[in-house]
Amino acid sequence: MNKFYVPKRNLQLVFASLVCCSCFFIQGNAHAETKPAVKSNARFDQTITGTVKDATTGEPLIGATIGVKGYSKTTSTDTKGAFSLSVPDKTPALLVSFIGYVTQEVLIRDRTNIDILLQSSATDLTQVVVVGYGTQNKKDITGAVKTLKSESFNKGIINNPQELLQGKIAGVNVTSASGEPGAKLGITIRGAGGVRGGNSPLFVIDGLPLDNSSTGGAGDPLNTINPQDIESMDVLKDASATAIYGTRGANGVIIITTKKGKAGASTLSLNSSLGFSKMARPLDVLTAAEFRAEVPKLGGSALDDKGGDTDWQKVVTRTAITQNYNLAMSGGADKLTYYASFGAQSQQGIIKRSQIDRYTGRFNATQRFLDDILIIDVNLGIANTKNERPPLGIGEAVSNNPTYPAFNADGSAAKYENMSNPILNFDLDRELTVTNRITGSISPSIRLYKGLVYKFTLGIDNSTATRDNVNKPNAVPLRDGKLETTNYVNRNTLIENYLTYTYTQKAHNLTVLAGHSFQKFFIQSRSSSINKFPITPLDPIYVPGSGQELTLAGNRPGGSAYENKLQSFFGRINYQYDERYLLTVSMRADGSTKFGANNKYGYFPSFSLGWRISEEEFMKNSPFSNLKLRGGYGETGNQEIEPKSTQPLFITELSAGQSYPLYPTGPYSAGTVFRRLANPDLQWEKSKQTNLGLDFGLLNGDLTGSIDVFKKVSSNILLIVPPTDPVQPAPTLWANIPNMTVTNKGIEVDLGYTKTISKNIKLGLGGSFSYITNKVAGSPYSIIPSGSAQGAGLTSATVNGYINGEAVGTYFLKEFTGFDANGISTFLDKDKDGTVTDKDRVIAGVAIPNVLYSFYLNVAWKGFDLVANFNGVSGNKIYDNTANANFYKLRLSKNVNVTKEAIAFTQESINNSAPVSTRYLKDGAFLRLNNLAVGYNFNTTALGISKWVPTIRLSATGQNLFVITKYDGYDPEVNLDRNIDNFTSYGMDYLSYPKARSFIISLNASF
Repeated sequence: MNKFYVPKRNLQLVFASLVCCSCFFIQGNAHAETKPAVKSNARFDQTITGTVKDATTGEPLIGATIGVKGYSKTTSTDTKGAFSLSVPDKTPALLVSFIGYVTQEVLIRDRTNIDILLQSSATDLTQVVVVGYGTQNKKDITGAVKTLKSESFNKGIINNPQELLQGKIAGVNVTSASGEPGAKLGITIRGAGGVRGGNSPLFVIDGLPLDNSSTGGAGDPLNTINPQDIESMDVLKDASATAIYGTRGANGVIIITTKKGKAGASTLSLNSSLGFSKMARPLDVLTAAEFRAEVPKLGGSALDDKGGDTDWQKVVTRTAITQNYNLAMSGGADKLTYYASFGAQSQQGIIKRSQIDRYTGRFNATQRFLDDILIIDVNLGIANTKNERPPLGIGEAVSNNPTYPAFNADGSAAKYENMSNPILNFDLDRELTVTNRITGSISPSIRLYKGLVYKFTLGIDNSTATRDNVNKPNAVPLRDGKLETTNYVNRNTLIENYLTYTYTQKAHNLTVLAGHSFQKFFIQSRSSSINKFPITPLDPIYVPGSGQELTLAGNRPGGSAYENKLQSFFGRINYQYDERYLLTVSMRADGSTKFGANNKYGYFPSFSLGWRISEEEFMKNSPFSNLKLRGGYGETGNQEIEPKSTQPLFITELSAGQSYPLYPTGPYSAGTVFRRLANPDLQWEKSKQTNLGLDFGLLNGDLTGSIDVFKKVSSNILLIVPPTDPVQPAPTLWANIPNMTVTNKGIEVDLGYTKTISKNIKLGLGGSFSYITNKVAGSPYSIIPSGSAQGAGLTSATVNGYINGEAVGTYFLKEFTGFDANGISTFLDKDKDGTVTDKDRVIAGVAIPNVLYSFYLNVAWKGFDLVANFNGVSGNKIYDNTANANFYKLRLSKNVNVTKEAIAFTQESINNSAPVSTRYLKDGAFLRLNNLAVGYNFNTTALGISKWVPTIRLSATGQNLFVITKYDGYDPEVNLDRNIDNFTSYGMDYLSYPKARSFIISLNASF
């Protein structure tokens, strides 16, 4: 699909919603404010000149924006940091901003020449950090909280907010196992916790906790959030910070804050980009010439040579094009500020017939009434995504006989009886998912008394999706057509009420929070299928009624539905004395319908302390611009288990032994089978975490950093187990294992250095490092699988899992030692009993990396800038299930292509089996140049266009430019690719969609 498809109905929905919201708030502002939001008819009779410089170094800032407060007029500084701006008489103030610096309001006071000094945001300890149900200054934070601003986000083709964080924060591991557009990402904070309870953090957008259940296909529901609408992301890592979210805080919390308008000049910005992507690392399979040479050597089937020379990986892939456009307007007056945007993205996948198109709209506004006694915040986001997935994986492309031509002489796809041509499948099969999502909240807050504010929030997150899986009928090879349709509905409703009281007297500063929250989730799916379509040019998706098999027996509809409710009471106290001594205490009580009648409520306390040592009298002459010691303890829970887990499970069967026909030759009737017992005592997993941290600043704030050490113990682990009483009508039940624990311990380091070397050169560099270990204890099983082999003959054999005394994802395998005289694999006989069995398996490494690191370099020279971001991992191994299942000599002897590695052992027999063993275990460490961007900010003043176009930026970005690794698969980033029986899969390469190397050209301008 090459054209940029724009569904008219969806665009109408986006624009209508934005226009209605805009009209409502602008009309409200007209009654509350006598002056217009942006003045455009004033006379600009006075000229203000001056300079903008770095407050620390005195060096000029090139391209800083200077605006007139309350007006749309702006200008920017030249190469000497100088500016000249015409302003109306009696203008009270200028607004001055520059990337990486704190925006400043400068009072004019009858001056005509003003020299302005901006403080770097890197050293701004008054930076506001979102901590859940409120904000705090950075200097007052006592927990392990990291903030990433939009100017520090990763660059390139970004579909998902999680990609913005990759390699940016210590202890946060973001993995993208698939290169498919819109594919789900994996993210863990401070290691893996539970077993079946999920390991992903809670996402909160503008105060609304999200339900990230997928609404169809393999896409990630976070893809519906436009990354260009995000202002900042705050990562809450330790339990003293996350306990305020109770049962959902065990895996960390990521708070997404979208962009808001600011009082003053209205700004219209246009961001556009065009990207090109190619497969980064093809598999090293045999060429046609090598295939012809190797097959006869094996003595198997005769060489099946069709005379072609086909690189099937090239045939099924392409140079993919990505287009991205984002139009945003923001501004306002003292009583109304707003931000509105519309975004459109079309991204082709590198495998043909894969593509995602996304259209987003956002409107955020803040309206102030009655001298700020009443403040209403509105956040509204709308998204439509259309995700087309390829009809097959890459498996056929790497296995097909390279001597078979892909195309006939006339250019049509070649058809073969004994081999599938993926080009033909591209025309016959497709999977299409269309998703609509609306996320929004309205939050009025009322100042009831001096320092006392009541806030009410009503939030919604509703999404619907339709997934059509289409198989067209065909003559060669012969098959019937089929259409499978599944409809999904996700509804998330939030009602919150809370009070915040702030009291300040002399050296004492106290903030007290108390509130109630009610959140309801509803998820439903309905599926149906129609078979036996006639061979016509029409796509079954458009003529479902032409299917000839509509009987209930052949096309039984399916589906599921569940509702979950969460009621919470929460409170927090923040106390500060003399800006030196800090205390935070919080408590949350959660009641969830996911758990049993006897354990619906849980209680999650936390406390943390901070000491700003740099504010002490004895530190006045120290080299530290900031030095803060902090420590905390907290308890959190994890409720991310399957719905209805406390209830009994019945399933329908239509097979012998499970149901019975009404008469001997009749069909099997639907029978009910009791599969799982109820457990009214079921409750959430628990996590207890301690954290000790140190924040510091040196060299006048040029060098900043933090060091954290932590220990997190997850207990009360949730598992499906057999009942203790063997005489039961069902074989399993959900239960908490009270003595089982998963312990994570680690150290995290974040460093950053910024320096203005001269008036034209500014340097920034830094990075992060984390070392995390974990251990499983008290498991009732010898191993709980977290990775199993998939493929013909491998019978889902366990590869890695949870083993007592070992790390999560530990490999437990037979040790490969070579080949015997007959070319058959040999393995270590550990117990020396003369027979190799599963008892001879050995501990062979870990799937999860224990070292995560990243580093970056930023250089600015005059109007040019360069940004490079690297990230890597080490300490982990990868099980190459792709090679185990697909690449061995027996397949080559049957004219199926393999890699060169598969024939590397000349002594290996074609009759050798390929059991699970360390033969396929490989080093998973890597270092990746994640993105490299070069940009230029035009001096619009020198060009004489600053009145109309204040800023213009042109940039070029390379993404995934190289990866240094010993692993020979498509990519070493394979964790979290799929689930095995609802256990998260670690370290398994299942031949997923290959990753791309991308190059992007971007043009951004403001008006």
